This record gives sequence, structure tokens and C-alpha cells, in this order.
Amino acid sequence: ARGGAISAGMSAAGYVHMPAGNVATAIPASFAPTKAAAPADYTVLTGDTVSAIAGRFDLGVRQVLDLNNLGATSLIHPGQTLRLTDSGAAPAAPAAAPSAPAPSAAAKYTVQTGDTISAIAAAHSLSVHEMLTLNNLSPASIIRPGQLIKLADGGPTATAAPAAAAPTQAATATAGYVIKAGDTLSAIAAANNVSVQDLASANGLTANSVIHPGQSLNLPGSLSVASSEAPTQLVPSTFLHYTYPEAVVTQANVNKTALLAAPIPSRDQIKDLVATTAARMGVTPSLALAFALQESGFNHQSVSPANAIGTMQIIPQAGEWASELVGRHLNLLDPQDNVTAGVAIIRALVSTSDSLDNAIAGYYQGQYSVSLYGMYPDTANYVASVKENQLTFG
Repeated sequence: ARGGAISAGMSAAGYVHMPAGNVATAIPASFAPTKAAAPADYTVLTGDTVSAIAGRFDLGVRQVLDLNNLGATSLIHPGQTLRLTDSGAAPAAPAAAPSAPAPSAAAKYTVQTGDTISAIAAAHSLSVHEMLTLNNLSPASIIRPGQLIKLADGGPTATAAPAAAAPTQAATATAGYVIKAGDTLSAIAAANNVSVQDLASANGLTANSVIHPGQSLNLPGSLSVASSEAPTQLVPSTFLHYTYPEAVVTQANVNKTALLAAPIPSRDQIKDLVATTAARMGVTPSLALAFALQESGFNHQSVSPANAIGTMQIIPQAGEWASELVGRHLNLLDPQDNVTAGVAIIRALVSTSDSLDNAIAGYYQGQYSVSLYGMYPDTANYVASVKENQLTFG
């Protein structure tokens, strides 16, 4: 997805092979990928996750976990065989990765660096909604290392941190639905007597969108908070002579409003976060810093009309891909998760591109587009600018 004026924090960095302004529009049925029939057994490949395998064959994550005696925290390994249908004997769960036990009364958890509410919930077989309710938190709350999180009734309640980046998906009114582990759009639609297309359209999704436990969905006919209380117009609808769809700009304003209301790290703190995350993930820190400077100037409150979010300017669809790359759901409004998403994408591009220039271009224009059409003139300028930025970081 092509962006522009990146130094002002207004890029549309991402990896969809269409204009970034189309991210909230439905994919025509003729372009929807055909789901392969699920084989009885599947051999895990490098980079696979349970959610990716389930999505590939239109299965529920919980269904795959249950068929293989796995838990929410179980690991899978290349070469491992997974059952995808209910015929035959279930493979034994890997001994090195037992499922998390159900929390006992008064159980609590101490937040570690890099933790998110959704990751903690999944690790302890809880929904995000249950976690929030147990700890008197809201979807806009943030958690911090050292904070105590309650996992069952009877334990100490976590102190709610100041309001933070709310989930990218808009919150819904009471007529909505909170996604649980193993849910699929088709199952939710069937349970609520609506079509998959109507459910997807009501939430700015397509029939093939990835959904996550704890995410809220509008049910067709219900009134969403975002639609009844329109956000302040903070993000323009037009940028570089391109006018973005109203639904995309509306969501961008929801995210901008949340970021402006949240306690955000300083630019120096963001720089440190980018450098340390890159080093930990095997990416040259100076390269990651060069991207962050180009995309947002280390301003995590940046949101573009294309709904490119935060320090690394990631659109939601690219965030879903980054979540698959790292094996957990990433909240693009959370500073650490946003940087993790950007660094994961940089790492993937560098490892799969035939040159560093093409990897940098892929972050701006999209890797497939670069391979098909070469660099556009504005992409070439972007690459030159990122490379010049990198020199300033050693």
C-alpha cells in the first residue's frame, strides 16, 4: 500500500496489494480465496501457528486445539503432525508445552515486559472480557510490568492503569458479541441468525478476516458506540490528492482520539523501544530506527487517513499479518506491540527480498507490487530517505 509524506507520520505502511484506502472495504466474492478442504493430518511447517493453520482450512482454533489435546499456550514445531478432522487417534500433546492449568481461587499473575491482556487471558484459558471484568479494567486500560492481574475471584484486583490505546476494533453496544477462543465468523453468524456477509459488513470486515478472542463485534441491527458517538475529526480524509473512504477515516479518528487520550512514551523513550526491540528480534537497530523516523518521527500518536497507526504506521491488515509472524495478537495502539509489528515486518521483508532497497520499498509500496511493477518514483524517494536516516543512527 503506497503512502506519502512519510516524514510527517502520514504513511500507509503495510502489505496489502491494493490502495491503503481500501482496507475497510469488502473484497468482491470473485476475489475471495477458496478454502482448501482440511486433510485428516497436517505436517507443521516453519512459521506455522495454530490460528494460521485453522484459518487456512476454515476451521476453528479451538477445534484444532481440542483435536490435538493442545491448550492455548501449547507450542507446535516444524515436522509435528496435527489432526484436522475427528477421525483416528489424537496425537499426544508435546511434552515441552503443556496447556495452562485452569486458574485456582485467588490466583494472580504478575505482568511481565511485553505482556498484553489478550496474551495473558489466552495463557490462562480466559476470555479478554473475563480478564477485564475480574480486574475492573476497560478495553482502554493498559497494564505495566510488575502489576498484579487477578485470574479468578478472590484474588487482588489489578489497579487500572491510565486509559491507553483502545483496541483497533470499535467497541460495541450491549447488543454486540465478544469473541471467544475457537469462534469463527460463520459460527457467530449462524448462532445469531445473520448471514456471514451481513456480520462482516457490520464490522468493516470481509468473510476472510482474522478475528481474535476478546474482540467485540457488532451484530447487524445493533448500534455501535463508534456510530452513535462519532469521533472528533482529527485526521483529514484527503492526503496527497487521494480521498480515503469514510469508514477508513472514521476508524482512523477513533484510533487518533484514543492515542491522544493515552499516556504515550516520549520520543526518546520510543527510540529506545525501537532499538531494543529490533536487537531482540534480530533486526539491525539502525534500520528499524530509520523506518520509525521516516514513518512517524517517533511520534506514537500519529495516525494517517489510511488508518496507518502509531510509531511504525501499521494498517490493521498488516497488523494481522505481523500477529501471525510473532505468534500472538498485537494491539497496534499499544506502543510495544506497534513497534513489535513493524520490526517483525521489516525482518520478514529483509529475509525474503533480493536486496535491502527492495525490502525497504516493500514496507512502503508492498513487496508484491515492487516485484511486479518495480519502484514507483515516490517509493524510490522513500528508500533513499530511509537509507539516509539509517546513516544518522550509525
